[in-house]
Amino acid sequence: MVSKIPNRTTALLPDRHPQTELFICDLADAVLKDDMASMEHPIFTLSKKPDLRVRRYEHGDKWLEVTPSVKGVATIYDKDVLIYAISQLMAAKQSGRSLGRKITMSGRDLLVFTNRHTGGRDYELLKDALVRLRGTTLATNIETGGEAPTRIFGLVEEATIETDPKSQRVRSLAVTLSDWLYAAIEANEVLTLHRDYFRLRKPLERRIYEIARKHCGAQPQWAVSLEILQKKSGSSAPAKQFRHAVRQIAGTNHLPDYLLTVSGGKAIFKNRKISMEIETARSATRLDPETFNDARTCAPGWDVYMLEQEWRGWMASGGLDAPKNPDSAFLGFCRKWAERHGTP
Repeated sequence: MVSKIPNRTTALLPDRHPQTELFICDLADAVLKDDMASMEHPIFTLSKKPDLRVRRYEHGDKWLEVTPSVKGVATIYDKDVLIYAISQLMAAKQSGRSLGRKITMSGRDLLVFTNRHTGGRDYELLKDALVRLRGTTLATNIETGGEAPTRIFGLVEEATIETDPKSQRVRSLAVTLSDWLYAAIEANEVLTLHRDYFRLRKPLERRIYEIARKHCGAQPQWAVSLEILQKKSGSSAPAKQFRHAVRQIAGTNHLPDYLLTVSGGKAIFKNRKISMEIETARSATRLDPETFNDARTCAPGWDVYMLEQEWRGWMASGGLDAPKNPDSAFLGFCRKWAERHGTP
């Protein structure tokens, strides 16, 4: 029997908490924030089983070595604690409140914010997450806050758990972030995540979204080879299995912010907002078919339909109004493109 590919809605976890309940711990101004260093490099394991491997990643002159404790490396789900902490600290920073590496958080608020259930088992999982975060050791020369010495540290320097004497549920957590992570926050080396990040079901989906958010960002699109994507993701799956998993994600088309397609051994991420704006602009700025013939003269050797995409993406990303004479504007863009890039 051929399994049916789920649609975008069913591919996401349900929104487990109403919006009015989401901001229950002075988070009205808190937007999901993640540090760029851990979005760029595969620090967290994608395995749901204890991962006891020592892993080393190199990219250019940057390197990272991740050493687990006896409980295993911190997982990408454990990272939720750090995202919550970073989000709170950035909200405090933007409102002018004082910051510090130590942050206290309500256990229930954390679970609600990260779209988790709030049963007894979920509080136990929080304790396990803190143990792995505290026990995972990093050695790296990756720069944060403008400094790049070789450093050896844990993601969390210290954690305190206060439990209810009767229910034994976690009342509050106090987490002291590492200097390395805190330096990223002080230097504003963070990016906003879509709320649906916490609705992504699989570890690889979360990791691929992070990579797209870091590298595609607000650009119209970004392409990367599947080989490099696997290296950046930290996936230890066989290459064939990894490619299949990426194609499944592309098939359901449920990543927040980005459309994902796979073609010619590459993963292509397109910014959903800009893609929509391009389509809107296309309907408002239709080009005469003869204009494409003129464009070939203005930019010899270039694919004029690719240039059309670049032109529309440039207008959309710059927030430009539709030109009064779209054909002339497009031809002008083609001339400048050819001057800047020469002949392919």
